Amino acid sequence: MSEIETSAPTLGQAPQPKPWIEAIHAYVPGKSKGKDGKPLIKLSANENPLGTSHAALAAKAQAPALYPDPDSTALRTAIGAAHGIDAARVVMGTGSDELLNLIAQGYAGLGDEVIYVRYGFAVYDIAARRCGATPVVAPDADYGTDVDALLALVTDKTRVIFVANPNNPTGSYLPGGEIARLHAALPADVVLVIDQAYGEYVAPEDSDGALALAGTHDNVLVTRTFSKIFGLAGERIGWATGAPGLIATLNRIRGPFNVPATGQAMALAALGDGAFVEASRIHNRDERARFVHKLEALGNHGLRPLPSQANFVLVLFEGALTAEAAFDGLADRGYIVRWLPGQGLPQALRITIGKSEDMDAIADGLREMAESAK
Repeated sequence: MSEIETSAPTLGQAPQPKPWIEAIHAYVPGKSKGKDGKPLIKLSANENPLGTSHAALAAKAQAPALYPDPDSTALRTAIGAAHGIDAARVVMGTGSDELLNLIAQGYAGLGDEVIYVRYGFAVYDIAARRCGATPVVAPDADYGTDVDALLALVTDKTRVIFVANPNNPTGSYLPGGEIARLHAALPADVVLVIDQAYGEYVAPEDSDGALALAGTHDNVLVTRTFSKIFGLAGERIGWATGAPGLIATLNRIRGPFNVPATGQAMALAALGDGAFVEASRIHNRDERARFVHKLEALGNHGLRPLPSQANFVLVLFEGALTAEAAFDGLADRGYIVRWLPGQGLPQALRITIGKSEDMDAIADGLREMAESAK
């Protein structure tokens, strides 16, 4: 018999996750296939229908397969120059998702609270629970962010407030005056995170002023991403800016080589291709307006598109045609969009703005289904 004896494991001895981790509902990405596995035209993930800048694609081909610059120095310098920000106040992330999780981890924990608005980005709940904090959900204002509702929930336990502007998945937008009012009413030890993943789709004259706030206050962090208008979703590149203290915290806990060399090269090239970015913004503005106009004509069938400043439209189904039936019907027509029962929106579809012919086909399909459902 062996000198080393083993015994059968006892029930209950398996590793157990922390209870706050077990309470997390894993993020569910947008689908790209129908129920039968057939690939569909994907308008479920808010990707850029114009693709990726040719300059960025060329840069990818030339990037070395070596460890990347851990500080993304050239990219941070370019971001700083583009936005009038000190590069030392910029930190890069594996998408802005990493930075959203890290800011909660850096400033909240057991016994603390993290506030976000109902129908906000699903990652906020995950970020709060991941660090053991308690998520606190503020009521919405017709699916948008309500500043007074957020402020009413602030207590001495509040550590972080997440506001997506424009908001995902509703597309709503807070003007600069409301962002400033929210910040002015917060205690100095509460971090206000303005998530601007879709910020480049907003016309410059409609800026919410968040970057300026982040440049002049110790408790404001603004996050952005290269996944949306820049067309680099597959590269996972995000960035944040804020006071030196916030940036130092994020640098302490982020991954040491979190942005790959190819991603850094592509993002640097994409940032310099202003023509592609502007063409993407104009395409989105014009196609979104056309699409919304067509859907508004279906109001008597119970379809209500919410106002959007992003590259998608949230459509409410308040009549005979349900969101689930519309989701299935669009899949039968070759399109996959985002149905959101898991986010408390079983009555809604989030539809990414795609190519002109795709938006026409979806609008026509919704009209046909709505008329048949009467």
